Amino acid sequence: MERMTEYAKKYSMVMVVPIYEKEQPGVLYNTAAVIDADGTLLGKYRKNHIPHTSGFWEKFFFKPGNLGYPVFQTRYAKVGVYICYDRHFPDGARCLGLNGAEIVYNPSATVAGLSQYLWQLEQPAHAAANGYYMGCINRVGEEKPWHLGRFYGSSYFVDPRGQIFAQASDTKDELLIADFDLDKIDEIRSVWQFFRDRRPETYGRLTEL
Repeated sequence: MERMTEYAKKYSMVMVVPIYEKEQPGVLYNTAAVIDADGTLLGKYRKNHIPHTSGFWEKFFFKPGNLGYPVFQTRYAKVGVYICYDRHFPDGARCLGLNGAEIVYNPSATVAGLSQYLWQLEQPAHAAANGYYMGCINRVGEEKPWHLGRFYGSSYFVDPRGQIFAQASDTKDELLIADFDLDKIDEIRSVWQFFRDRRPETYGRLTEL
């Protein structure tokens, strides 16, 4: 983290940095820290939804997050974070929107097969339903010696209409750069009044265990 804060300050760059967080012995979280463009550590998000599927046995390692769905006011935009498996859950994505996120980043490590068809379905849906941008990051290649499958990359940016407007390779490492027009958020939300027309008093079932 100390190294990353130096880079953020050097390049005036906001950074979302996934880390394996050890709060104390035996208490471990799948976490992403958010660093502002001056090198300030603004805070962190702890992954809330922990999978146990297809070789990804994260329930053995990680506790579920306990920090809610924070949004961080950075130099450039209000940034929220979702992590990998979180993306399958629209509830947290909505919370990030209600908390003011303009851009939500989702760092992922996902292999071809089970969920690949969802990669370009769920996150554009989150962006459109909540009127924000998303940066959807997935690694490429294979990880030895586990051979869980091929990580299919295909990182992309999607706008508040749910339209993918920049996408990286599915086979090689790339630096994906795109411009974001944050005024588009207000423009789109003024047409699609999804937050205005919510009916939270009818959603009680969502909080039942």
